[in-house]
Amino acid sequence: MKTKQIWANLAVKDLERTTSFYTKLGFKSNNSRPSKELTSFMVGDNNFVIHFFIKSKLKTALNGELANLKKGNEILFTLAASSTEEVNQWEIEVKNAGGTIVSKPHEFGEGYYGFVFSDPDGHKFNVF
Repeated sequence: MKTKQIWANLAVKDLERTTSFYTKLGFKSNNSRPSKELTSFMVGDNNFVIHFFIKSKLKTALNGELANLKKGNEILFTLAASSTEEVNQWEIEVKNAGGTIVSKPHEFGEGYYGFVFSDPDGHKFNVF
């Protein structure tokens, strides 16, 4: 089968807080149809879409439980930066937007420099 597109669907507690956080990081809004159940963003040059659904809506769609982000993570997204300086700038912007730095920027192998952060709901991202 041929897939036209892939995107992510994540659960959040507060849509306004989520919208504010990702807007501050410079993610492009994908909210062509305003909703009380969803906020959406496009990320990167290929406009990868991440939908953030209010928890109750996504839980109903899955017909089950959501991941407990205090114990683990359902996925780790990686955001590519073009330099060490840009990675360091991401750390500052994440802090200013209200995110949590999980691991400080550091070198973790030859040619790899980055850090991990979580958004206000605990979804984790790697920047390197």
